[in-house]
Amino acid sequence: MKKINITITGALGRMGQILINRISKNKNLKLYSLTDIRVGKKIKSIKIQNNSIEAFKKTDVIIDFSRPKSSIEILNFAKKLKKKVVIGTTGFTKKEDNLIKNYSKKIAIFKSGNMSLGINLLEYITNILSKKIPNNYQIGISDNHHKAKIDYPSGTALMLANAVAKGKGKNLDKLKGKCYLNKKGNLQSNKVNFFITRKGKTIGKHSVIYNNKIENIELKHTAFSRELFADGALNAAIWIRKKNKGLFDMQDMFNLK
Repeated sequence: MKKINITITGALGRMGQILINRISKNKNLKLYSLTDIRVGKKIKSIKIQNNSIEAFKKTDVIIDFSRPKSSIEILNFAKKLKKKVVIGTTGFTKKEDNLIKNYSKKIAIFKSGNMSLGINLLEYITNILSKKIPNNYQIGISDNHHKAKIDYPSGTALMLANAVAKGKGKNLDKLKGKCYLNKKGNLQSNKVNFFITRKGKTIGKHSVIYNNKIENIELKHTAFSRELFADGALNAAIWIRKKNKGLFDMQDMFNLK
């Protein structure tokens, strides 16, 4: 198998650094180019560039863990060059999500709020349980990340909330309840409330809670290393290499739909 050329955007970020390290250990992948706002620095003899046609023109797949605005810029270049893109960035607005859907009509895009197998299995199970759970159960999402995490609820928490909404046959906009950031809150009938913690160095701890006051059901996932997300993104890059266009996620890759 010919090695797949990979471009890492946000190369000097936390996830960018881990991805670079993990690519060097993957026999199917080759690091082709790097982009970041801090242009000129070299990593593994590759000079960091701006997001540009030059940076992307000979790559096979772009892996993007950056910021929403940068992700949209990258997709614009990818569309022009017919490149595949794996997006691990979170915090997109509805308008930006719609732009991504439009780009996917022309190119293959793999987008997930969490690249781990465990979370995507949790999402799958949450959907099934939410179909079966009686309406007298209140539902909440616990969303714990490190103090530098900007967006809340996180992409992972929204994935789980969407799984609840789909299981209930409802739109998340109508089901979404209150967000409690770094403080205690209560579960709420007919709503999904978010209990959000942004403290310390927590990589990711998420729970889906079902409670009817006489019993409590909790589905839980804990991430111990960011290598989990990096490896998921690299597997996604290998998987999407065979796609021409469309919007895909981990549920597609693991045949969970």
